[in-house]
Amino acid sequence: MTSQLELFVLGVAQDGGLPHLGCTQPCCINARQSGRVETPACIAIRNVDTRSLLLLEATPSITSQVALLHALIGTSHGEKAMVDAIAITHAHTGHYTGLMHLGKEGAATDQVPVHVSTAVANVLQTNAPWSGLVDGNHIALETFEPGRTFEPLQGIAIEPIAVPHRDELSDTMAFKVHGAHCTALFCPDIDAWGCMLEPLLCGVDVAFIDGTFFDDAELDQVGSRRDRQSIPHPTMMDTMLSIESMGKARPRDVRFIHLNHSNATFHGGRAAQELADRGFRVAKTGDRIDL
Repeated sequence: MTSQLELFVLGVAQDGGLPHLGCTQPCCINARQSGRVETPACIAIRNVDTRSLLLLEATPSITSQVALLHALIGTSHGEKAMVDAIAITHAHTGHYTGLMHLGKEGAATDQVPVHVSTAVANVLQTNAPWSGLVDGNHIALETFEPGRTFEPLQGIAIEPIAVPHRDELSDTMAFKVHGAHCTALFCPDIDAWGCMLEPLLCGVDVAFIDGTFFDDAELDQVGSRRDRQSIPHPTMMDTMLSIESMGKARPRDVRFIHLNHSNATFHGGRAAQELADRGFRVAKTGDRIDL
């Protein structure tokens, strides 16, 4: 029996995607040579009964991701090929800059509801070119409060939860999507789990969580070009240990998302096998889950 809600994975990479601009590491050289493209982390929720579509994140790859969504749901030629609403976790490049495609130079949309925190709304209202989307009525900002469930579209309930992440522009949310049969967590960015891990995972059946870096060795490699403290993320290795300590309380399905281009699990081999052996996985573009 088909669930009323369906979740689709439309992208799994960190903000810069794979291949990464200017990267000369084998991971990106090989991707360019093979034609492999991984777009920034993004999921969509579909209400099967109403045929309405909610996009979680407006990434720089929104054009190809919305097209993929319609291919996955089987939109017919001549039918509407957009989304009905968007919800955004925070104001970092890979999560909101796709809104540019909704402006008059692009899709020229008419008041698409964009659900954001008050801090993200302030970024969009007070900074060009985003303010032009608001002033031109291409998007309609709808603010939510952390901890208070809202319904961006009929039958789709989202619980926003504030999480610690670099707040130079805005606060950051994780989203719990409550379906009739299961609850999914979408938490692509967090500085550290700390005491938040168990509350975030409580009652969750499927978790899409920050998998930016695989281990400390990868962080050290990235840190050779950047201040490591400027890009805090829990490693997959540390996250798996923490979730394993939860025992039977852990979600039945944990999928890492928001992977950096250098993440070893993107490229098979030992790292990917270790995840599988321990009962974890990497989210894949095109994945579909009934909620």
